[in-house]
Amino acid sequence: MDALLFWIFAIVGVFAGVMVVWHENPMSSAIYLVVTMLCLAGFYVLLSGPFVAVIQVLVYAGAVMVLILFIIMMLHVPQDPVQREGSKPAWIAAGVVGLLFVLRLAGLITGEQPTSFPALAEDFGTIQAVGVHLFGPYLLPFEVTSVLLLIAIIGAVILAKRRTL
Repeated sequence: MDALLFWIFAIVGVFAGVMVVWHENPMSSAIYLVVTMLCLAGFYVLLSGPFVAVIQVLVYAGAVMVLILFIIMMLHVPQDPVQREGSKPAWIAAGVVGLLFVLRLAGLITGEQPTSFPALAEDFGTIQAVGVHLFGPYLLPFEVTSVLLLIAIIGAVILAKRRTL
């Protein structure tokens, strides 16, 4: 059952990730990004990390995506179709290189397949383990991220005020 869920999350997540980049409407791209983040939360559940999955949904699929949608709506992004740069052969070559990269990562080209995966720690994904790492060695990146989000909110408000005046 885990393998079936993995493949469902993988296929839906990759499709939604491609649609984030490919779709011309920024609102639709943001919704596809939410789907990608929900698939990532599904992976965390499969890895026995329910707390990390809930945080993924609450923080990223919830709060950050609301912020992104709010900014898109405040900036009044035009609905004109985006003209993609590059020729058709360049897009095909990029797709082939991307596919080869993914196959190499999966180990399908060289035939390298992991025989076993390392065992997870006993407290993997628990609130205490996440808290120890988040407020220990990762405290500075955590704080920098919060400051960057604050700067993004302030910038969006300033840009929106400038357009209304």
